[in-house]
Amino acid sequence: MAEDVFKKLVAHCKEYGFVFQSSEIYDGLGAVYDYGQNGVELKNNIKKYWWDSMVMLNENIVGIDSAIFMHPTIWKASGHVDAFNDPLIDNKDSKKRYRADVLIEEQLAKIEEKINKEVEKAAKRFGDAFDEAQFRSTNARVLEHQEKWDALHNRFAKALNDGNLEELRQIIVDEEIVCPISGTRNWTEVRQFNLMFSTEMGSTSDGALKIYLRPETAQGIFVNYLNVQKTGRMKLPFGIAQIGKAFRNEIVARQFIFRMREFEQMEMQFFVKPGTELDWFEKWKTTRMSWHQSLGFGAENYRFHVHEKLAHYANAAVDVEYKFPFGFKEVEGIHSRTDFDLSQHQQYSGKKIQYFDTEKNESYVPFVVETSIGVDRMFLQVLSASYKEEEVSDASGQKDTRVVLSLPPQLAPVKMAVMPLVKKDGLPEKAREIIDDLKFDFNCMYDEKDSIGKRYRRMDAIGTPFCVTVDHQTLEDNTVTIRYRDTMEQDRVEISKLRAIIAEAVSMKSLFAKLK
Repeated sequence: MAEDVFKKLVAHCKEYGFVFQSSEIYDGLGAVYDYGQNGVELKNNIKKYWWDSMVMLNENIVGIDSAIFMHPTIWKASGHVDAFNDPLIDNKDSKKRYRADVLIEEQLAKIEEKINKEVEKAAKRFGDAFDEAQFRSTNARVLEHQEKWDALHNRFAKALNDGNLEELRQIIVDEEIVCPISGTRNWTEVRQFNLMFSTEMGSTSDGALKIYLRPETAQGIFVNYLNVQKTGRMKLPFGIAQIGKAFRNEIVARQFIFRMREFEQMEMQFFVKPGTELDWFEKWKTTRMSWHQSLGFGAENYRFHVHEKLAHYANAAVDVEYKFPFGFKEVEGIHSRTDFDLSQHQQYSGKKIQYFDTEKNESYVPFVVETSIGVDRMFLQVLSASYKEEEVSDASGQKDTRVVLSLPPQLAPVKMAVMPLVKKDGLPEKAREIIDDLKFDFNCMYDEKDSIGKRYRRMDAIGTPFCVTVDHQTLEDNTVTIRYRDTMEQDRVEISKLRAIIAEAVSMKSLFAKLK
């Protein structure tokens, strides 16, 4: 069922101008996508919500925009040249390649699903008297599944932390995990594969410098740490935020825009005094979860996932996961990166990258807490949470299904559609007059094609929160009908009041007010 919803969502994205396959007329390019006219508006609104919540609401956070091309030694210092790898395994029959860790994670998710089904059945059976915690701790079937999950989880975590590729393969064999395509268990060995794209910079092949397309935006912040700190006279703690493109040669790119080869990140690196990083890590966990939940998609659909294996630079790491149609998956990572990055760049560059603490009268390398969110995953998460199919009745009582994107009004691509009831009698001109008055405040759309009902459905499908209909009464008393997307209720209001009604609903202020 959930997979069907996801397929419909992918089709919806193309049909309504949100996301297109890149280079589609040339049969496309794998795991690369383009954003259409509605997609780019939604994407920009997500970025604005993030940027303003970071940079506008925090006096001690500033933004930068660093280059995609960077000196190749940066990636040596950061560990990406030697350690930016995925463990990959091939099925000999289907010739398909998979990430070994993902195959095992999916196996864990299957066991978890069995536990949840037992809980759901019991909840239906016992009704209001059901005690979920007691059931989970006493039911024999649940305990049996939980024991399997714990054993597999512990074995998997150890193999990951030890970097034991043979053990990862053995887990896949022991768990009898089959290839989804061939259905066989004919696996190769597990190998590491570096994910960075490389290219050359220079006019001749002899003198060309091998460089990389950046696999993350964080390093652009770290190498500019001193520039920002000195020119901005920043005092610890302070943060540097950035939104930008990153590139990874994902072999197992799938689930639409969830995992792509060219993607966009919103990252903030927060520089703190050594020894305070874990306190700030906890604070940013709370802040970032609050940011996600403020969109109103239900707190129960979010959870924290603590990393089994810490990256080489981290002393704490957690993901914010959202319940997509294909299960709980990461939308944001929060990491305590210690002083690894700045210390490495100090060593490799030979330049002193330190902070002079006037209170302690000493210099030291700051520690860093990172929040990193994928714009494209966030985009998919917002669409997944907003996509609904509802059964409604028309004026004659006929049942119909409407597809609606219940997007937060602040993120909606189009805020208001203005529609003349008929294409004559001066109604189109009046509708254009309203748009001309409001188009500098909101993204407005004019629509005169088809019946008013079909126009409403079109606007529901792209998530437009307000539809304004101009009719003959409008010419008499300067009032219009405003229709609300989520309730489908309609009000008669004066044209002069439209700006205030829409502004209140689409202002980011109401989202910011909910932030902790």
